[in-house]
Amino acid sequence: MKKILNQPADFVPEMLEGLLSAHPDQLAYAGDDVHCIVRADAPVQGKVALATGGGSGHLPVFLGYVGKGMLDGCAVGDVFASPSAEQMLAVTQRIHGGKGVVYIYGNYGGDVMNFDMAAEMAELDDITVRTVLVKDDVASAPPAAAERRRGVAGMVFTFKVAGAKADQGGTIDEVVAVAEKALANIRTMGVALSPCTVPRAGKPTFTIGEDEMEIGMGIHGEPGMKREKLQSADAITERMMAAILEDLQPQRGDQLAVMVNGLGATPPEELYIMYRKAHQMLVDQGIGVHRAYVGEYATSMEMAGASITLFRLDSELAALLDHPAHTPFFTQI
Repeated sequence: MKKILNQPADFVPEMLEGLLSAHPDQLAYAGDDVHCIVRADAPVQGKVALATGGGSGHLPVFLGYVGKGMLDGCAVGDVFASPSAEQMLAVTQRIHGGKGVVYIYGNYGGDVMNFDMAAEMAELDDITVRTVLVKDDVASAPPAAAERRRGVAGMVFTFKVAGAKADQGGTIDEVVAVAEKALANIRTMGVALSPCTVPRAGKPTFTIGEDEMEIGMGIHGEPGMKREKLQSADAITERMMAAILEDLQPQRGDQLAVMVNGLGATPPEELYIMYRKAHQMLVDQGIGVHRAYVGEYATSMEMAGASITLFRLDSELAALLDHPAHTPFFTQI
């Protein structure tokens, strides 16, 4: 293991201390636990609050999207480990502005268990909590079993539109409805070229040949659809786009937002090569691109690889996507 760190056990809290020190105008934490990240101005009275959470190792997901126009709080666990129910409850209590709290997070067993427990405890404090589970990874289950799908980079688009609705004064029912509407129109697929190393483990999470790739691998190293020889950028992009388009079924004339996301160790040059091909494929099918996002939005430590997310828009979703936002890792004017 070759990493810039002190002690592996201190990796996450020291990272959080650095993040908080770098962005004191935007971020704070609840109680005495730096794992409980909140907006510096929380609670925002009279606004529905949004919270997420999950394991560290995925920056900017999850805590990087806490800020105006997006999330109000985030509970952070160790690398690839769920935060505790108590940590999520502390975030919930700190951000509640009187209009309820919406949880938006990925469909992973440990997170579901702890967040459901936090919601039950919050209800005892008369805080209304609603949950929206992100399930956008088309590689993790077929359409008939979509409820089993993992939540990956598409959650960023969900944070964005739900955060915009809340920022505009939407009710908790309206925020939940637009988040669910967004998720019905979001699909993602990833490809991994190399593993990552969790500091506490000190060794790679999986092994893959120098000349191999895994189509559909999850952001924690979960198995994908197929491991095969490394192909060209265009061939990889075509494979991923074909699977996403078949599942999403956009029509000629539709408008999409497109995200080409790096998993941690992929240069932006390579991401733009992938975006080039994805854009060509959409144009050839008469599909428009409303906004393009190319960069690192949901990573997996130093894993090499990328994901592609397509988000089908109507006028409501496009307006919410365009709404201003300002967080440490995402600013849109």
